[in-house]
Amino acid sequence: MALILNIETSTQVCSVCISKDSNVLAIKESNDQKSHARLLTTFIDQALKESNYTFDDLDAVAVSKGPGSYTGLRIGVSTAKGICYAKDLPLIAINTLESMANGVVSEEDFEKDENNILVPMIDARRMEVYSAFFNSKGEFLREVKAEIIDENSYSNILKKQKMIFFGDGSSKITETIKHENAIFIENFNPSSRFMASISHQYFKNSKFENVAYFEPFYLKDFVATVPTKNIFK
Repeated sequence: MALILNIETSTQVCSVCISKDSNVLAIKESNDQKSHARLLTTFIDQALKESNYTFDDLDAVAVSKGPGSYTGLRIGVSTAKGICYAKDLPLIAINTLESMANGVVSEEDFEKDENNILVPMIDARRMEVYSAFFNSKGEFLREVKAEIIDENSYSNILKKQKMIFFGDGSSKITETIKHENAIFIENFNPSSRFMASISHQYFKNSKFENVAYFEPFYLKDFVATVPTKNIFK
């Protein structure tokens, strides 16, 4: 009987849920891109109160490890690690794209065609996305990559089978990839509720991270930029 706090901040979504044995008891989330630092701890407190539990009742903390937004990941991971330190709890890290694939697979109307490839995508700016391939069971078929999408992307695969694209990265390529086997799920975002079944399995298998040394999965180095208009001030 594992009570787990799940934290998702890898994109514009700030999402928190309390799950018990993979069942979501309470969830709080916002789609405001700049809300993570302001809302995360508030959402955690609210979700715990709504589910009638406290920090002392938790068995573990799960956090979405990326890839995704550098700032969002830092906020989520630092908060998760802080709670783990304070309450001596194990830390669980879940790949964001895997969690997204799990979310699609868990939908009641999802048709589990073993020939289809699930392609969750996270926006990495311009025409670049973070993506991975999964089968209809939510299992990895291809590792996570940062890739630039053009009209020839996945053309060899699309000739043979359907590919289902979803996530904020897929929304910007709908006009680039035109093929009858390319299927797009609109308005799909990461959510902490998609983490619940995975974090439960990780807990049962004691798949924990080293709280002291764990870092988010950025995939690309963070590059700070300065607006041109400020350079000569």
